[in-house]
Amino acid sequence: MRKTESREVSPLPEKIGILVVSYGARAAAMIDAFARSDNYRVEIYVADKQKNPFNVKQAKEHVVIPDLSIVQICKFAKRFKHKIDFGLVGPEKPIIEGIRDVVEQETDIPLICPTKEYALEASKVAQRLLFEKIVPEANPKFKVFDLKNFSTVAAVKEEVNKWLNQTGNEVAVKPDRPAAGKGVGVWGDHFNTREELVDHFMSNIEYGPVIIEEKIEGEESSFQAFCDGKHLAPLPETRDYKRAFDGDKGPNTGGMGSYKTVGDILPFMTTTDKEKEIEIVTQVFTELRRRATSTDLRGIPFYDAFIHTSTGPKLLENNSRPGDPEIQNILPILKDDFVDVCYKLLEGNLTRVNLQKRATVVTYKAPPNYAGFANAFSERVKTNEANTPIDLAQAEKLTGKYRDAIRIYPASMELRENGNAYALGSRAVCVVGVGNSISEAREVSLEGVDAIAGGSLWNRTDIASREHINRSIEHMKELRLSKK
Repeated sequence: MRKTESREVSPLPEKIGILVVSYGARAAAMIDAFARSDNYRVEIYVADKQKNPFNVKQAKEHVVIPDLSIVQICKFAKRFKHKIDFGLVGPEKPIIEGIRDVVEQETDIPLICPTKEYALEASKVAQRLLFEKIVPEANPKFKVFDLKNFSTVAAVKEEVNKWLNQTGNEVAVKPDRPAAGKGVGVWGDHFNTREELVDHFMSNIEYGPVIIEEKIEGEESSFQAFCDGKHLAPLPETRDYKRAFDGDKGPNTGGMGSYKTVGDILPFMTTTDKEKEIEIVTQVFTELRRRATSTDLRGIPFYDAFIHTSTGPKLLENNSRPGDPEIQNILPILKDDFVDVCYKLLEGNLTRVNLQKRATVVTYKAPPNYAGFANAFSERVKTNEANTPIDLAQAEKLTGKYRDAIRIYPASMELRENGNAYALGSRAVCVVGVGNSISEAREVSLEGVDAIAGGSLWNRTDIASREHINRSIEHMKELRLSKK
């Protein structure tokens, strides 16, 4: 491994090379943060899922690897290993598959992400069992079902019904790993009867273990923390909007937007809520460190979805990489140089990250085929525009008006040979608004979104709205009163 401790301060800005493994706006935000460095002359080497127009513009070298194959990423890194000082990995797939283990072994380039063993999101079952051992008070009631433990299909169905008789039908069904079945299903969203619930369960169980856990009532928040392997540096709370359409309607998505306040907690949270989250994550971190090396957990190994209930926060899931869109709320308002943050991660001395006291709002635009929008709102789709290039020019001109208070990050977009960029199948582009209040940041974000043309792109209009935030506040008041 390269010894980052041996860096010397130069009278001129030090030139460094950084490898970024990219998919979507999350990586664009990372690349943007590196490009804004005042202390270093940064050259960025991007291994990208597609030809992201932002990344192409910023990169010293750019390669497209559609399946984000570790073998191909490693080949790319080897070509420039004498110019690359470290690497940062955004998407979960290569982390789960062990990219850090392979690249560090074959190239000696240190990567900022957990090793394969500590990519906890690889198994929902292993996560739940780990949390049950360490923080049972934060774990929902759950039961794991594995077809291998039953002699017949009828026997597993019988056991499922016994469990549902105890918990009630309001549950979440979660396959252990991404599979060919129907994936995660939630009562009221994906099924509304016991029969539909069991059918959903059976569509997943043939591919591997499945968890059925209680559906929890509360308000969600996203917790993220940088980790150098020895210390946790918690970041401010963010609120993600998973449901596709206004009013929290429609299917779950990768996240249609998110917000953070000027401070560290969300409007519906208390300081005790935040302290409890840190306590829970620290307990998990402490337990993992008993068997981990001092660097295995380097990166953002704890991006946790919490739900705040009448009895305190519960852990919905843990991810081993930065959140998308949640990290886009954070990186544009770093006070620290992001390169220095990464060096501290590598050196094992990152204890805190300094941010501007600003609010941020992220809004995504998506193509008409995403989340069933075209079927649900066919009257809003301009069929003659659906396959036209995406024009970011007017949105990017807003940087002259707002300076550092607006960021436009292409996500599932592809730059083609004709010089134009087109939306692909997922969330296409996000706009980050920065302000002295949530409402101010929201106005900037929506202005940027409205300035993006082409492709019949659509977006939620209620991200971080006063009405939505007030509903969350009132909901938590009701839950806390019900406890008394």
